[in-house]
Amino acid sequence: MLLNNEYFMRQALMEAKKAFDKGEVPVGAVIVNHDRIIARAHNLTETLNDVTAHAEMQAITAAANVMGGKYLTDCTLYVTVEPCVMCAGALRWAQISRIVYGTPDEKYGYSWFSPLILHPKTAVIAGVLADECAALLKEFFEKRR
Repeated sequence: MLLNNEYFMRQALMEAKKAFDKGEVPVGAVIVNHDRIIARAHNLTETLNDVTAHAEMQAITAAANVMGGKYLTDCTLYVTVEPCVMCAGALRWAQISRIVYGTPDEKYGYSWFSPLILHPKTAVIAGVLADECAALLKEFFEKRR
């Protein structure tokens, strides 16, 4: 099986659907190290009553436990929505090597507020399965209105 950006983003989308089913904003994330998923997470802010329980934050913690340390060099985060400033800051401190995201977040995405917040060595790829990622968010918010 060819493991590529679309494959791993589909894994993140599966996490986002779990969040959707729980009434959470449907954001999902996976962290990959050498073509192996070491962490899976989705938003849990409502479930945990914790504004910091974003998918990325949950994934960083899980991946650090697997890696045995706080740095996530040689790891890639796949996340369905562009990280917010809080998550981007945490990803900087974790020194993640690469971030691949689906749809941009035109209200709260880090690139709108602080495009230089990521670690200087972190590579970013945007727009992987963007339409599917955006459609899930749109469906979620339409149901809430």
